[in-house]
Amino acid sequence: MKEYEVIWEIFNKCPRNQMRDVFVDEVEIEDPEEYVKNKFKGKEVTYEKTVLEDGTIIFDIQTSQIKQRCSFTEI
Repeated sequence: MKEYEVIWEIFNKCPRNQMRDVFVDEVEIEDPEEYVKNKFKGKEVTYEKTVLEDGTIIFDIQTSQIKQRCSFTEI
């Protein structure tokens, strides 16, 4: 298993409010994609996965018409 710092962002839908909810956690997991699937289990969800040059894995998620992002950086 690998240890990751996870940053979960929930983007605000209000056009005049650019603030977003941001949660930071450290998790020990084998597969970040499986973590995302389990986090939104039972909901209609779509996502795009991007792997940056530094190894950071980013999931841009759309669920319940809300844009969210989970970023995984190995510790």
